[in-house]
Amino acid sequence: MIIDDIGTIDKKYDVIYADPAWSYTDKCNSGKRGAGFKYPCMNLSDLMQLPVKRLAADNCFLFMWHVGPMPLEALKLVEAWGFTFKNMKAFTWVKKTKNGLDHFGMGNYTRANSEDCLIAVKGRPKRVDASVRQIVKAAKRAHSQKPDEVRDRIVKLAGDDKNFIELFARHEHKLWDCWGNEIESVQLNEVA
Repeated sequence: MIIDDIGTIDKKYDVIYADPAWSYTDKCNSGKRGAGFKYPCMNLSDLMQLPVKRLAADNCFLFMWHVGPMPLEALKLVEAWGFTFKNMKAFTWVKKTKNGLDHFGMGNYTRANSEDCLIAVKGRPKRVDASVRQIVKAAKRAHSQKPDEVRDRIVKLAGDDKNFIELFARHEHKLWDCWGNEIESVQLNEVA
């Protein structure tokens, strides 16, 4: 289900998956490659004001993508949303090219070819499958579009009988409510 306004949701979620539209200083404007050229970004203060705390069930997982140069900001956001940080690297996406080679990306100091998704919790949510692995090797797609496989792994870890929401989503997915300004009404990634 597509959510137009997260401020009006009455439902509580057991799993919240977020890819915040981080705004940070990137002085490289050549080729208009930064996030600010692709979609509207939000500063930390605005992200902290989102009503995510209200969406979380008493026992809830938060999986949140963060940017390498801003780990402290990611931790502040986790706290503002009412969660307790557990691990900065719940998932590490190693980006590949469409030909299966390692992606050669931008980066500060070193060329970035991976992104990390942290895990935080509210209460004591239960992991139902201990076989879920951290490393995801998948091709790079549209700017900042994350691999569908991560969503599948989250469902496997938490169990498919939960209430799921994806914040800053791009597509609808089976089992997931979604909120974001770039959502395409397409059912992708059917989970059995």
